Amino acid sequence: ANDLYLAYADEPTYYLLGCCHDLHLMMFTCMLSGQYQPALWAADRVRSLVARDVVAIPGRPKLTQTVEGYHAMKSHVQVRFGRWQEIIDEPATAEPGLYVLTAAMQHYAKGVAHATLGNFAEAEREREVFHRHLKGIAPERRFLSNPAQASLAVGVALLDGELAYHQGRHDEAYGHLRQAVELDDNLSYTEPWAWMHPPRHALAALLLDQGHAQEAEQVYRDDLGLSGTVQRCAQHPNNVWALHGLVECLNRRGETDELPILQTSLAAALARADVPITSSCLCRTSAQQGCCH
Repeated sequence: ANDLYLAYADEPTYYLLGCCHDLHLMMFTCMLSGQYQPALWAADRVRSLVARDVVAIPGRPKLTQTVEGYHAMKSHVQVRFGRWQEIIDEPATAEPGLYVLTAAMQHYAKGVAHATLGNFAEAEREREVFHRHLKGIAPERRFLSNPAQASLAVGVALLDGELAYHQGRHDEAYGHLRQAVELDDNLSYTEPWAWMHPPRHALAALLLDQGHAQEAEQVYRDDLGLSGTVQRCAQHPNNVWALHGLVECLNRRGETDELPILQTSLAAALARADVPITSSCLCRTSAQQGCCH
């Protein structure tokens, strides 16, 4: 029905925002469920709807800036599912002044990809371009309920954390990742959440990677909404990524009372995923299979 209406309409209307919003929700839901193919389909469908002539419409900043923000969301899907080489190989937009959030997200994603793969010079270069691009984003530019700068600040902290971690500066990395969690928790409410890859998933995965299972367990409980210490809008109940991490933590400490219940929940979540789930963040390279690199 959406496709028929969009084909019928003479020019882009605010109905296009509704279509992109639905696809944005689909991306987020599929990402949390470990469903790569439908998440990618939704991201690519948004990009097919948000053609250049739409982004470049003069005099309609609410429409053009919002749909351009939706256009940028594919980078979240790629990072969520660890498509590192695809991220690196994707050409950066040739019009960063028009595709403002898309350019920012591409440089963030490329920085994370290079850091994860150990290409530190390239990661530092992408980080530098990312920061330079952020300085040119107007303070009043928004994506949905948040200033663009506020949402992208989560990415700044995440990229700093990923780069520090993979260079072996683990304590520094954890500081950046905890900051990303705090920034993400304090974004203004929107559906789906403005930053689509929960920073707790990266923090806990990299804590586990260095044997800090106790703190990782708490982070996973917070993310799943099992601790009662995190506001509801920052919880992601029953998501496959944090369930996998929490089960790993309980196995490590030999817990037997709660574990069977969580294993049942994890099995149900894994049955819905279309990719192997080996860690709550594919930046944890020690837990990954070759297909994810």
